[in-house]
Amino acid sequence: MHDDLYDGLKEEIEEGTNILLARGWSAEKVLNEALVGGMKIVGIDFRDGILFVPEVLLAANAMKGGMGILRPLLAETGVKPIGKMVIGTVKGDIHDIGKNLVAMMMEGAGFEVIDIGINNSVEDYFAALEEHKPEILGMSALLTTTMPYMKVVIDEMVKRGIRDDFIVLVGGAPLNEEFGAAVGADGYCRDAAQAAEMGPALIQERRNAVSA
Repeated sequence: MHDDLYDGLKEEIEEGTNILLARGWSAEKVLNEALVGGMKIVGIDFRDGILFVPEVLLAANAMKGGMGILRPLLAETGVKPIGKMVIGTVKGDIHDIGKNLVAMMMEGAGFEVIDIGINNSVEDYFAALEEHKPEILGMSALLTTTMPYMKVVIDEMVKRGIRDDFIVLVGGAPLNEEFGAAVGADGYCRDAAQAAEMGPALIQERRNAVSA
């Protein structure tokens, strides 16, 4: 199944998911070993420049086919996602390919992702945080003119006393690590593959700190 996922073969993934379930695999095992395991390989090859955006989108779409079958079964058995993420492009920015890719890769890493789309104001982000209570807020910008809005959102989180309740990840072509640190984000993600690695790592770190 990893090969079918890598090649973006949605029908084969749906068929393979049903076959594994019929063989007695649990929905959780299919998710973790077949789908998430396969998307990890896609993520590594995307990061290393072996795969490009169109191939990753195809793989993510194939993954969605499998998830469509597994989601109701996972809900029935009470299997929780490894975390929840709200993601959206900032106010004034209507670019969404990178954001969509991150959302798909995070789903591939086992997250529940709430995508609030493009052109989001502070209030849009806050309404989503209030409603969905995620561990992670992801903000995306593709324009140098819109990237400062990330700081507006983070500053308002600080002002309202909720900044420490969330892990904030930022990304987009004009950004870099220095910018991420300057606006007060927890992490800057160079690409979707890095987001799918950094998200789970930061959540684990936070959970370890809480239980310590």
